[in-house]
Amino acid sequence: MPSPYVRRRRLAAEIRKLRESHDLTTDGLAKLVFHSRTKITRLENAQVRPNLNDFLDMLDILGVTGSEYDRLVKLAREAGQKGWWDRYGMSMGPRQKLYADLEYSADTVRAYNQTGMPGGLQAPEFVSALVALDECQGKLDYVPERMADARAQRQRELLRPDGPSYEVVLDECVIHRLAVPPEVMTCQLRHVIGVISAEERIRVRVLMHSTPIPGGLLPQSSFYLYSFPEPGDAPLAVVDTVTTDHVLTRGRDVARYTGMYDRLRQAALSPEDSITFLERVANRLADQTGSGT
Repeated sequence: MPSPYVRRRRLAAEIRKLRESHDLTTDGLAKLVFHSRTKITRLENAQVRPNLNDFLDMLDILGVTGSEYDRLVKLAREAGQKGWWDRYGMSMGPRQKLYADLEYSADTVRAYNQTGMPGGLQAPEFVSALVALDECQGKLDYVPERMADARAQRQRELLRPDGPSYEVVLDECVIHRLAVPPEVMTCQLRHVIGVISAEERIRVRVLMHSTPIPGGLLPQSSFYLYSFPEPGDAPLAVVDTVTTDHVLTRGRDVARYTGMYDRLRQAALSPEDSITFLERVANRLADQTGSGT
């Protein structure tokens, strides 16, 4: 299944192109198809799934026929599809749903994690510890058990035989600064080691905190890069902030983050040396807590 989110972005561009080809404003198109201006704007910004019947009416009103009609209907059907993540509702949250959507259909995923462990590589004990930290900041707006189930399903999807090639540059500070119990961090590190040792296409490179990053300024936040198997689905970047995720699709923006990722990757430890480092830290934490987990 192609990414519904990526298809929504392609459909949004097609709707905007159709509107402009008829010299219509968003208000003009809204009146013509009997929708609100807000609905048209949200469709053109890929913020909502298209209603297929409404979209067919729009194509009829705008006089779209033949192969162009068939192409756009197919695109709208794909943009309106639901994935496994949708059955979790708000327990998963819009941000994790976005990542699950993109991971599911991606050819490659590359990430720089500055403040957290990769969501698709988290052990159950670690997820529970993150929930406890989240509770320190206020009332939860999700059911922890359902969220944990969704996180586990996301990992299973990532590890499926036809899953994407997945590489993460993990900043060392995540291991030391995230305030989870030492025994939980031990469990998490050994979980990561187990996954990347068993799956060649999943790699973690640790970026040591004392390593300089030549060639430019430092990244200001975590970010993710996705490429897709179909030529029409252009690569994109997602930049993680405290309150939202910014999706970047312009070629020059994606290229800038790709260049930054390449610099971080070059400065980080190799996958083999990263495993050695993670094992050393896990063993030290286990010795400190008297835990063999």
